Amino acid sequence: MRITCPLCGERDRREFYYKGAALVRPAEEADLAQWDAYVNLRDNPAGPLAELWYHEMGCGSWLTVTRNTASHEILHVELASGSGLGGTP
Repeated sequence: MRITCPLCGERDRREFYYKGAALVRPAEEADLAQWDAYVNLRDNPAGPLAELWYHEMGCGSWLTVTRNTASHEILHVELASGSGLGGTP
């Protein structure tokens, strides 16, 4: 699988560290059920999913990679700070 870093260009996925699905963190005042779901519950969808990847052996950027989990096709890549997902983790 190859990922096209917006800063470095197309690279082998072994240059990247996989963080996981991009999650939206609840507000600090969220109730216990929302925090429990955020920490413990994960979907396992077959299809497009926004994930966080770190370009560890490259520019050091956090990326939001939209990938089809069934085919591993990369649909979209952007810097995580521009994704609206709360900036870099």
